[in-house]
Amino acid sequence: MKTTAIEIEDRVDPVRDPRLEDSGFQEKISNGVEELLAVLDGDIQHIQESLSRLNELRSLVVKHDNTTLGKLLESIQTESDSYKYNELKRQSVRRELATAFGCGLEQMTLSMLEAELTGEKKAQVAEKKAMLRLLTDQLKKEHLSTSLLLSDCVRFNNVLLKSIFELCKTDTITYDSNGFTKRQADSGFVNLRF
Repeated sequence: MKTTAIEIEDRVDPVRDPRLEDSGFQEKISNGVEELLAVLDGDIQHIQESLSRLNELRSLVVKHDNTTLGKLLESIQTESDSYKYNELKRQSVRRELATAFGCGLEQMTLSMLEAELTGEKKAQVAEKKAMLRLLTDQLKKEHLSTSLLLSDCVRFNNVLLKSIFELCKTDTITYDSNGFTKRQADSGFVNLRF
């Protein structure tokens, strides 16, 4: 006699996670997810501001606006210091959620959390995860563009300095009748003698 999948399903008693029945567990998870969503909003805002700052940085480098560039770099440093609180809060919430779910901190990711949640919270976590993925991809592109611009500036400056100082180098030294060196016609722009 053959058994069907439906009959097997009826005989197998699915193992229910007892935590799902506990209202305290549900409340703890709900509060943790709410805190995490608030922290992720801060992350999203920080990445958006970073994208804006990279665009502004490239613009100021091209314009050679050193004063404004200095102010921008100071504000980036200040904001970086203040963002550390958000990072610490995220790690704290992740630790709490990992403890609640009984997994390690490394395993507590947005994907894992999304898989464990249901309903509106699951949708909210999925939305934040998608937004963060999109923004981090944009940030990588903008960072690469900024790095390329700055490396081109360094390369150009090195070529310029080399061309200026290389003109000073000659293989022949000539002297006048009094024993003094004569000034070369192909001498450099900068006198390196102190």
